[in-house]
Amino acid sequence: MHPSNSPAGPKQPERLLLFDGVCSLCHAAVQFFLRHDRNESICFASLQSDYARRLLANYGLDAASLNSVVYLEGKKLYTRSDAVLRAGKQLGGGWRALCTIGLAIPRFIRNPLYEWIARHRYRWFGKREQCRLPSPEQRSRFLG
Repeated sequence: MHPSNSPAGPKQPERLLLFDGVCSLCHAAVQFFLRHDRNESICFASLQSDYARRLLANYGLDAASLNSVVYLEGKKLYTRSDAVLRAGKQLGGGWRALCTIGLAIPRFIRNPLYEWIARHRYRWFGKREQCRLPSPEQRSRFLG
């Protein structure tokens, strides 16, 4: 499930969560995913990384202007509440069921709530000067 390195650089993993590397809330969310993704199926990259910038440019997106996590599953890209809930479906326990139910709630309800939290995340949860380095066990799941 983890990307392999090739002469052209790392291969894009099947499931990739791009997050704001300086956001404390995003950091906590990544730690949550690391704890609950029992199959280790999701890889991660900071939106501030060169890897994320190049990857998102292929989708016509500018990483610097995004105010959302991004989840890629195969070649399909999801943002905002879709990104969180689709990534959450990969987790163990009741998280899969909870996220499936969450996806049944219409976007016009979910996304304004997501955007409201995103707008206030630095004020409420704080901002980091840099991304935390993953542990040696987690390093293979982080790109960029």
